[in-house]
Amino acid sequence: MNGSDEVVPAPAGPPHPLDWKFSQVFGERTAGEEVQEVDIISAIEFDKSGDHLATGDRGGRVVLFERTDTKDHGASRRDLERMDYSISRHPEFRYKTEFQSHEPEFDYLKSLEIEEKINKIRWCLTANGALFLLSTNDKTIKFWKVQEKKVKKISEMNIDLSKSMGNGCIASSSNSSSSRPYLANGGSPDRSFNYISNEFSFPPGGIPSLRLPMVVSSHESSLVARCRRVYAHAHDYHINSISNNSDGETFISADDLRINLWNLEISSQSFNIVDVKPANMEDLTEVITSAEFHPTHCNMLAYSSSKGSIRLVDLRQSALCDSHSKLFEEQEAPGSRSFFTEIIASISDIKFGKDGRYILSRDYMTLKLWDINMDSGPVATFQVHEYLRPKLCDLYENDSIFDKFECCLSGDGLRVATGSYSNLFRVFGCAPGSAEATTLEASKNPMRRQVPTPSRPSRSLGNSLTRVVRRGAEAPGVDANGNSFDFTTKLLHLAWHPSENSIACAAANSLYMYYA
Repeated sequence: MNGSDEVVPAPAGPPHPLDWKFSQVFGERTAGEEVQEVDIISAIEFDKSGDHLATGDRGGRVVLFERTDTKDHGASRRDLERMDYSISRHPEFRYKTEFQSHEPEFDYLKSLEIEEKINKIRWCLTANGALFLLSTNDKTIKFWKVQEKKVKKISEMNIDLSKSMGNGCIASSSNSSSSRPYLANGGSPDRSFNYISNEFSFPPGGIPSLRLPMVVSSHESSLVARCRRVYAHAHDYHINSISNNSDGETFISADDLRINLWNLEISSQSFNIVDVKPANMEDLTEVITSAEFHPTHCNMLAYSSSKGSIRLVDLRQSALCDSHSKLFEEQEAPGSRSFFTEIIASISDIKFGKDGRYILSRDYMTLKLWDINMDSGPVATFQVHEYLRPKLCDLYENDSIFDKFECCLSGDGLRVATGSYSNLFRVFGCAPGSAEATTLEASKNPMRRQVPTPSRPSRSLGNSLTRVVRRGAEAPGVDANGNSFDFTTKLLHLAWHPSENSIACAAANSLYMYYA
């Protein structure tokens, strides 16, 4: 209303499936090139603006990329689209800088090696043109500031060398009663250079060959990464998650049994807010696998467990949040239990949607979308690895069943994505009525493994809270090309741009980027 004549269009049907195109690759391998273990990417994260992307690897390095295609126009792509600005270029990033975040350590008390591998990266609020981010390995979290600094140089001396009398010139003092010679820089030949004589006085007209170097800031600048804080010695078990709070001041870190709350400015102490460690470790039945703050409510967070459940916690209820405010889990079908049931039910990653209404979770077989207002079960389930069910014994033998795949949601909340084997990743539509289920490969031709997926009638999850099940390409035991799956090449890490349909994903040491 508000006095305007703007007509609100009627809600359209489900969005059309996206046509994904290759954008860029960083660190592409040549055929037959051996991948170094330390170069394998282990974390990917866009910042909130989408203009910066960070990756971490097993060698403890953090590499930053910055977006370049919007700088020419001076506005974001979305703003330009609103103005009907024609943009023919796809999203482009360039290498910005890299730094060594973590080094290998050794815990002498427990006789354990602590590897330098980066487990998670999270961007913090920017300030004064500087970038801030958190990175963690298994035990230690670090807070980094990355800033452009002007390169300081020593300028030429501040006198005209052609008029100087030379450094070795001897000047006599007319005011001094002694005939002691003085060097042009004020020193005395028979005294040490750092000794200043009380008898010394400047000759008339000064000393023409006095030379003072000047430090000046040049027009050149360099990026400097500086570690501002180190948050250490707070976790007995391996850190699996870190998450920033929307208040911009605090963050959480989670390991198998505990979640700690930190203030960014205080590295000497943290508060333990969740502790699932039993009095007797033999009674341990589940562990924490992932934790994340609500995107807008600073008092709410969610964490997942190895039993396939998600707990929503309200920090206002008590200082120790062992009792959850909501529990999300799916009841298993009677008679379906097997040796592998608990293993494949373990949730490897959870993500809140941008508005905080939905939570996306990834277990070994499926993606599940949960409505935080409905704790009876997921509102949508997307089958990712159902075709692997007959091979669970083999997957258990080669430990592939314990692989931890990440998941992500699009900024508009209409689609979800996750990785798979053979460097494949899958994109599903989760809008009401959508049957989108796309399989892509992390290569320069992402659609080459694409096969038509039969459309399935799906119920709305916006109007009625009924559950839907969507399946990807499901040729049992083979990929979309008919080849047997390669369990050694797996796409574990991927991230969706916060405001555009652009995905960054890691295949070993290569970073692939796609847009639609």
